[in-house]
Amino acid sequence: MSRRTFLVSAAVAAASAGPLGAVARAAARTPKVLVIGLDGALLSRIKDAAAPNLDALMAAGLTAPSSIYADPLAPTLSGPGWSTVITGVWPDKHNVKDNSFTGARFTQYPDFLTRIETARPALATYAVASWNPLTDTVFSAKVDTRVSTPGAEYDTGTTSRAVERLRDGNPDAVFVHLDNIDHAGHSYGAASQQYLDAIQGADAQVGQIVAAVKARPAYAAEDWLIMVTADHGHTDAGGHGGSTLQERQTFLIAAGAALAAGSVRHDVKMPDVAASALAHLGIAIDPAWGLDGRPVQQPSPDDFDALRGQLQPRADETGIPAGVLGFTHTPPAGWSVDNSAMGTGGITEWRGWSFTTDEFWTQAQRDQNREGNVRARNVFAVADGDEWNDKAVTGTFDSTLVSPAYPVTGGGTAVLTYTTYYRQEAPQKGEVLVSYDGGTPVTVRTYTADVPSRTESVTLQVPAGATSARVRFRYTGGNNWYWVVDGVRIGRV
Repeated sequence: MSRRTFLVSAAVAAASAGPLGAVARAAARTPKVLVIGLDGALLSRIKDAAAPNLDALMAAGLTAPSSIYADPLAPTLSGPGWSTVITGVWPDKHNVKDNSFTGARFTQYPDFLTRIETARPALATYAVASWNPLTDTVFSAKVDTRVSTPGAEYDTGTTSRAVERLRDGNPDAVFVHLDNIDHAGHSYGAASQQYLDAIQGADAQVGQIVAAVKARPAYAAEDWLIMVTADHGHTDAGGHGGSTLQERQTFLIAAGAALAAGSVRHDVKMPDVAASALAHLGIAIDPAWGLDGRPVQQPSPDDFDALRGQLQPRADETGIPAGVLGFTHTPPAGWSVDNSAMGTGGITEWRGWSFTTDEFWTQAQRDQNREGNVRARNVFAVADGDEWNDKAVTGTFDSTLVSPAYPVTGGGTAVLTYTTYYRQEAPQKGEVLVSYDGGTPVTVRTYTADVPSRTESVTLQVPAGATSARVRFRYTGGNNWYWVVDGVRIGRV
């Protein structure tokens, strides 16, 4: 039986048994994690290449395309990229800005294998890399075994070492880094046949590594989560480090008992690899760690994400590819947009609050820091006075995004949380207002200075007798900048 057939058949059998059966079987087995990093790999080119092993993993589990940052948060280089994957936090936390790792905060934000060793020292951890800074610098000495493959051995040596450890040892968490796809990208470009050939070669090595897992004597008693990811993309001509969407591309391919076969998601981000590995091994993620990742096994969609199927292609924008579906003015159920004070004219896509994606919004205009909106996921809301003003307007930008009514307990405390990203230029202003039971909205937060991508938490004192709360996000300004809002929730305390 071919490996592809084996994987797909196993996935079908798991599905036919139902999710509870899959969870029960996984709970009875020993959890283990394998992360394979394909440096500089583009998911679109993997799909173009002859890559049966990666195709089989996609058929058996999850495929999640995503994007990363650009300067000034960090350039699209391997140092920041792999540090984000391995630590589970974005560059504004781990502080790796280039391949020198100067100023890295790995003590505060250690690699996921180190967190495993700290939480459960009895677990066996192993890392092997063709790009030696990962095993020399990013993974700490707490990791049981770190192997920096000699240059003469390159990916062949990395693969053989990983296969040997998986076949003959008993590791619980393994990280493997393969480099040749990135090498081909630099030498020949992502549009080249050589790049496709490098993907095919890496795919064969992935096949060897996964086959070693499946050949383990104890495999039937083990619950493996296998994840494949990349640190950045490549331009067609070759190279990376800039802000084009192709350079900012990454992905996660993941196969495991908790992941639906053949599924595709758009809410997954680069730091989720580390969080998913920890969760799979049963290690509780402490909020004090400040991880940006969340386990892929525990999806948490918000209201805006339900709009993905309604997204439209560009209307007035010219820099966004015509085939990209990425905006709508129609809010999700329960939400509304008040444009009664909104000016007229302007770029259609950004007339008042819009619902959009990173792929669409960042291509409206590169290098104006839109690429720093890293903590919003999937579909998010944006008020963009700068882009709206790229066509003749009358009046000013004045639009209010209104939430559904959330249940609250009168006389108690509630917490409003949301992800935000705000870039300021006077006279622009962002206001967060809350009303109770249809009463007068009261301002609870005001934005008049830049705010990096982050999750906000606002404690609300609920008036006695109140049973519901509604949130308003009002953006006012002219030809200024923008405000992103995502993941809005009100929770009772």
